[in-house]
Amino acid sequence: MASVATPDPGAYWDRVYATRAPDEVSWFQRDPRLSLSMIDATGAGPDEPVIDIGGGASTLVDALLAAGHRAVTVLDISDKALVAARTRLGARAERVAWIVADVTRWRPDASYAVWHDRAAFHFLTDAGDRTAYLAALRTALRPRGAAIIAAFAADGPERCSGLPVRRYSPDMLAGEIGPEFRLIETADEDHVTPAGVRQHFMFCRFRRD
Repeated sequence: MASVATPDPGAYWDRVYATRAPDEVSWFQRDPRLSLSMIDATGAGPDEPVIDIGGGASTLVDALLAAGHRAVTVLDISDKALVAARTRLGARAERVAWIVADVTRWRPDASYAVWHDRAAFHFLTDAGDRTAYLAALRTALRPRGAAIIAAFAADGPERCSGLPVRRYSPDMLAGEIGPEFRLIETADEDHVTPAGVRQHFMFCRFRRD
């Protein structure tokens, strides 16, 4: 996950994953079909680099590997979350690049064709953190690359895992991302948590001009 208003954000999310199994956290998806569909829609080939921001223990990395992607990176602030993902993947984990970092403090040293984030941006309630996130996005994403960002919709929850979040419409998110990113596609998703609670997400796919 991304930076949060705690003295040690990494420790906060490590505690979350230490006290709950990966398939018990509210954001867990057994089948990340909308994310995978939007990544497919970018036309990125199997050797074009894809990064999942705040990927944690998400099963998207499993789906990407199964779809034939060979240049996948997962970034998360929680080492425990990434350990859970690597353990689940077993030997396949060696085919993935794993980065433990706060995206708002991360300095990318590679470029990516696809930036995917279903977990981090809506936690950035501080404008300075959002500015830092977007700086990382602009550094990491290549020209004509795709940014896929999902966030709680305008009628989604106001808090997640005990923390406040920002809710977005596609127009609001496009305004945050900036004019160099053209909004190509939007979609809604009613995510049902492992506890049976329905949460409304909205997804946006942008192309960097």
